[in-house]
Amino acid sequence: MKNALRLATAASFLAMVGMFAQPSGQASETSRDVNFSKDVAPIIYQKCAECHRPGEAAPMSLLSYKEARPWAKSIREKVARREMPHWDADPNHGQFANDPRLSQQEIETIVSWVDNGAKEGNPKDLPPAPEFTEGWMIGKPDLILSMPEEFTLEATGPDEYQYFEIKTNFTEDKYIQAVEARPGNRQIVHHIIAFIKPPVKVDPNRPKLSKEEITRLRAEAEKNSIQYNDGFLRRTKPDAPAYNDGCSIPPEEYKKRRFSGEGEGNDNNWLVGYAPGNIVQPWEPGIVKRIPAGSSIIFQMHYSKVAGSVQKDRSSVGLIFARGPVKKEVYMAGVSNPFLKLEPGLDNQQVSACWTTNRNIRIHSLTPHMHVRGKAQKIEAFYPDGKREILLNVPTYDFAWQTTYMLKEPKAMPKGTRFMVTTIFDNSARNKFNPAPDKTVRWGDPTYDEMMIGFIEYTVDDQGVKSVTASK
Repeated sequence: MKNALRLATAASFLAMVGMFAQPSGQASETSRDVNFSKDVAPIIYQKCAECHRPGEAAPMSLLSYKEARPWAKSIREKVARREMPHWDADPNHGQFANDPRLSQQEIETIVSWVDNGAKEGNPKDLPPAPEFTEGWMIGKPDLILSMPEEFTLEATGPDEYQYFEIKTNFTEDKYIQAVEARPGNRQIVHHIIAFIKPPVKVDPNRPKLSKEEITRLRAEAEKNSIQYNDGFLRRTKPDAPAYNDGCSIPPEEYKKRRFSGEGEGNDNNWLVGYAPGNIVQPWEPGIVKRIPAGSSIIFQMHYSKVAGSVQKDRSSVGLIFARGPVKKEVYMAGVSNPFLKLEPGLDNQQVSACWTTNRNIRIHSLTPHMHVRGKAQKIEAFYPDGKREILLNVPTYDFAWQTTYMLKEPKAMPKGTRFMVTTIFDNSARNKFNPAPDKTVRWGDPTYDEMMIGFIEYTVDDQGVKSVTASK
């Protein structure tokens, strides 16, 4: 289903509760006999079942009365407080296609059902259960690409970033209508990022370098980089320059430190990502991702250890090919500030990043990303005519439930629009998720370091894409 009830433990959403009317203990539905089969099941099937079914991320299935009844009081509590469906965006900014919030009437129906004994009703009134493809949210993939073999993660030690290359063996360009990354072992997979690695084009004019010259250039680049390798992880050097106002970083600083420029630029090699809470959906018909012939797919796997337990994982990516003419390729801009520095013990530390588009584009989705000290994020647009607009405001970011906010309608943004991502961090002891409030924190791969990214998914207005009848 297009919308899903994301039922997960998320106390951070309570800060938004005051913006909504709380339902009373006795709802208006008490005037009649509210039951599961006729009244509650339709809500669950529409708003909950995508996650609350066997094999998905939610902790229980709610597809039947027998499955839902033991959780009735918990469902009532979460729904009445508007903690569930999980949705962290400020409703005053932006309209999103995957907004799963319940109407007041739906809330009152569920509250009344529980308050009056959580009755089953007549099973004949039960609507048909929604149909899903087992193991996939996008439907049955045309092609599944999996890690070549199982990876074994040891029981102890720090987080690990591992990379796996999967050859597609595509002999022609493929246009992808929907794509989903699927963890093989949710206990240890913190996130998956799948990148497209196009075939290498040999430049006949490129000078040939000796092994000694290549080694020297690599050592020089590593010396100039603000980052270093820490085992399986990439982290920031403690003495690296710090700029929390990322919108004022000199461009030469980015180039000198081996970053591509303001906001990290555009990345057409991004294919798909997975993180807890992220629910993927197909792009609208004709909006596609192109995988060039001869490409490989690179899996970036972030693994977290399960203490005392050796674990195995073999994750996958599912592809659905475009059928019919395609219109636009979809791109991703990761607006980020890798120079951030969080002082120990302090709440409400602000970090910003900016990116200016040099083309007329249309935004399709927005995704905030931080680690456990991330508290809030806002994405704004500064238009060439001086107008300023908040595109997305997430006042209570939840690291355990990372949402992609899909716009109801693609939003046109003219050339020269500057996007600003402003993020608030809590590096104090009051943050119960903070592993080390006494430490200075820099950008890095592991969750005990930090990141600050606002992902902007978009298409380009003047781009023409080759029409195809189908990909197979």
